[in-house]
Amino acid sequence: MNKALFPLLGLASLGLTACVVNVGGDEDWHDNNSWQALQHKNQQLISQLELGMSQQKVQEIMGPADFSEAFMAHGEAVQVLYYRTQHVHSDGKTTKDECTPVIFKQHLLLGWGDKAYEQL
Repeated sequence: MNKALFPLLGLASLGLTACVVNVGGDEDWHDNNSWQALQHKNQQLISQLELGMSQQKVQEIMGPADFSEAFMAHGEAVQVLYYRTQHVHSDGKTTKDECTPVIFKQHLLLGWGDKAYEQL
């Protein structure tokens, strides 16, 4: 009876080892794809924006920005929120060139995208 038990224990330990490997592999998959999910989500949310929306409403729709800037232009308060929408660098960091600028003047949505930013 003892001789029959050893092969079963060997098979059971191999099965448990395979389970541990599978569990550890899922974490990397999630981390590597989370930026892709965020980009896709932000692209979809930006398509829902309308010129003239309040900054508060836009931030409720979009959530927290990756970057922000604020300054005065021609005597008016301007705020730019940046949301990640594209992949440029595989360095594990989000940079402004991977983001879409969303521009507000006097707390109202003026526009979004590079062209809107260039016209400031």
